[in-house]
Amino acid sequence: MKIRVYQRKKMLVTLLLIIFLFIILLFRMWYIMVNRSEYYKERADDLHERERVIKAERGIIYDRNGVALATNKSVCTISVIHNQIKEPEKVIQTLSKVLDMDAETVRKRVDKVSSIERIRSNVPKETGDLIRSYKLDGVMVDEDYARYYPYDSLGAKILGFTGGDNQGIIGLEVKYDDYLQGEEGKILTTTDVRGIEVKNSAETRIDPIMGESLHISLDYNIQAYVTQIAEKVMLQKQAKSVSVILMNPQNGELYAMVNVPEFDLNEPFTLNTESDDAVNTQDLLNQMWRNGCINDTYEPGSTFKIITATAALEKKVVGLNDTFSCPGFRVVADRRIRCHKSGGHGSETFTQGFMNSCNPVFMDVGARVGIEGMYEYFRKLGLFEKTGVDLPGEAGSIMHKIENVGAVELATISFGQSFQITPLQLLRAVSAVINGGNLVTPHFGMYTTDVRGNKQTVFEYPVKSGAILPETSETMKKLLGLVVSEGTGKNGQVTGYQVGGKTATSQKLPRGSGKYIASFIGFSPVENPQIIGIILIDEPVGTYYGGTIAAPVMSEIFEMVLPYLFPEEKEIPEDTEEGKLS
Repeated sequence: MKIRVYQRKKMLVTLLLIIFLFIILLFRMWYIMVNRSEYYKERADDLHERERVIKAERGIIYDRNGVALATNKSVCTISVIHNQIKEPEKVIQTLSKVLDMDAETVRKRVDKVSSIERIRSNVPKETGDLIRSYKLDGVMVDEDYARYYPYDSLGAKILGFTGGDNQGIIGLEVKYDDYLQGEEGKILTTTDVRGIEVKNSAETRIDPIMGESLHISLDYNIQAYVTQIAEKVMLQKQAKSVSVILMNPQNGELYAMVNVPEFDLNEPFTLNTESDDAVNTQDLLNQMWRNGCINDTYEPGSTFKIITATAALEKKVVGLNDTFSCPGFRVVADRRIRCHKSGGHGSETFTQGFMNSCNPVFMDVGARVGIEGMYEYFRKLGLFEKTGVDLPGEAGSIMHKIENVGAVELATISFGQSFQITPLQLLRAVSAVINGGNLVTPHFGMYTTDVRGNKQTVFEYPVKSGAILPETSETMKKLLGLVVSEGTGKNGQVTGYQVGGKTATSQKLPRGSGKYIASFIGFSPVENPQIIGIILIDEPVGTYYGGTIAAPVMSEIFEMVLPYLFPEEKEIPEDTEEGKLS
């Protein structure tokens, strides 16, 4: 009897356990089929869908007037799907011939067992259309975009270029990459368990979104003209390179930045000079891509006297009529340091010394200011910091530590030697000197727009005010105007316009190498500067003085640029018929 009761209880427990497990199973099935249905549907789709990427069009780069400087062209990406190839030999021979590729390279990719294998990207559209016309099973021809630069080498070191995946490599292309890159699209194809596309099944297409377009302050016409002038000068003077920057000193907008020789943006890995050094090809490419205006430093020479004079006037250690004596040299400590005029300038005022670019005068003035005072204004005028320009790879200044500056170093610093800065650092500092004391941020980027032309992001740049007093700025503008009208910068004059500026002839290191950089900084109008420019001619052959070969080039540039930018600003001399009162 007891045995029967026990057996019944055991059967009941077993039955209850079975019912309990069945309820759990039903609940689990309900949970999977209802609560997790979307998740498992996605997993199933992943197993039976093949994804092919559609690249997005990169945003256009426009100049300040809407001229397209960087655009896109339609290309194709050729890929193969191993499981769908029916005639592998035909595919290999066709693709290797049409794409001009090694057959073994194509074979390795065709034989590779993978969901999809890329053969080549950035294939011309007509080539892609030809491959598509062969209707080869397992060969995919997808639309794509590649960067195209309609003006080839124009502004190459500013614009930069993109890589195989359309990502920015150098220049503005990499600086604004996050804005210019769009969102990739996709093509989803249904496949069976073997990875073969299901016939008559529709493809799902997710369209790409084009990147934002970048509008920059560079002016195509100015950039093209200045490039022509720079190339002509480099050829005439057999120079190593020529660099020119044109900027609005009031807000830092850059109109042009030229570094010749440039390179072809549509062939950025082709050297622009002949070389047998195949081992160091990458080093040669890196050198070719360098933007000398911001990536390289140099000793500025006499253009830097603008900074020394500004510091002296701010410190009130010199007056315009203070007198100095120049016998053609100055002995500092144990060093005899020459003036560029070997016979000397004799007795001269500070104003005359500035107009004459007299080294002994500036050595005396630098001594009056002292190294602490000099470095104070170097700091105020941004010479101990990078300019913040919106280009990658900007170099910083190379200065002595203040405790290591003796009398000789102070003397040479005062006329622009024994330290190094970039051309753009100097241009920014001089802009503050002539614009009333505002330290602007040089820049190209102005704003971005979407595909419909609506503004998206307007870029703003910091301005530090109060670098110098407004009255100091007024005095310096007048002095720099005298340099061009009566002093060493006479060759920088432009008929009908007031131009101020300063010349320089910098000896390159090592001293005695016989290599120089001839340069000139100019601006106009003197009363209310709206444009400032700097030109550097590196290692000219023959005459190398800045006043002789650099100032005339800036004059030629300004002759075109001033009436182009400011057609109503031309001044009429009073002694002409047009200038007489009626």
